[in-house]
Amino acid sequence: MSEKDGTVGVGGLTAGTDGESGLLGRLLGGGDTEAETGGEGALRRLGLGVLGTAGFLVVWHLAAAAVGGILLPSPVAVAGAFVTELTAPATFTLPVLGVELGATRMLVKLVESLYHYVPGLLVGSVLGVAVGVAMGWSRALDAALTPVTRVLRPIPPLAWIAFAIIWLGVNHSGAAFIVGIGAFWINFYNAYSGVEGVPTDLKEVAASLGVDDDLTMVRKVVLPAASPSILTGIRTSIGQCWMIVVAAELFGAPGIGFQIINAAQNLAMDVSVAYMLVISAVFLVSDGLFRRVERRALEWRA
Repeated sequence: MSEKDGTVGVGGLTAGTDGESGLLGRLLGGGDTEAETGGEGALRRLGLGVLGTAGFLVVWHLAAAAVGGILLPSPVAVAGAFVTELTAPATFTLPVLGVELGATRMLVKLVESLYHYVPGLLVGSVLGVAVGVAMGWSRALDAALTPVTRVLRPIPPLAWIAFAIIWLGVNHSGAAFIVGIGAFWINFYNAYSGVEGVPTDLKEVAASLGVDDDLTMVRKVVLPAASPSILTGIRTSIGQCWMIVVAAELFGAPGIGFQIINAAQNLAMDVSVAYMLVISAVFLVSDGLFRRVERRALEWRA
């Protein structure tokens, strides 16, 4: 420690007592009296992210060693299972077209899940937004359908599995039906609350400027004002529907969820965790892409 220059040395890292932060102080956020520059803030977040991830892996490894690989596979075992599943050859037959494609086992399972995730998400989101906007705008429609929505909304999507099997069978259509129900309610309530939350003053100003019919008012005033809430609902459903996919595949529909359950039943927990990480990776990519779309769509609000 040097009292002359007012600094304290710790393993080569210095933190100034006169208000200047050393590397350790910047990393941990200490002594931040001024706004961080973009580069420093990004470096700090990256450093903390690396430390947090490393700490998590260490704790995971120690816990796996303590309880055994059957109950909790180690990170190394999961990495090995991931590579095995990613490289193991497999084939996939495209539904409807009947074309057989060569791929790897992990890719095949991902495509199988996407085959009911994407249609369910798209159809459920479109219908949810449409009904939510209509009920949020029309008082008569709101009064007529609110009792129905209050009865159906508390029913979880998985409760409809029996109907999915009876109506559509144990296949992609049945799983897509379950996913669509989940996506519908998420988007419905976000769109409904977004339209209801549009300020009355905004609509009055638009009317005074010549917007006198409902369709134009909804298209040019209400939808833009409600777009943040609507886009938030879509982004939320992108993640939530992956949870529904895994649960929907409990009844035998092919995909990642079924593979997770099948591997667990055979005590191949490393394979189960590997496919769980696939879901996480797909969500991170899709969420990141949609956030860019969301920012671009809302640039006019800046």
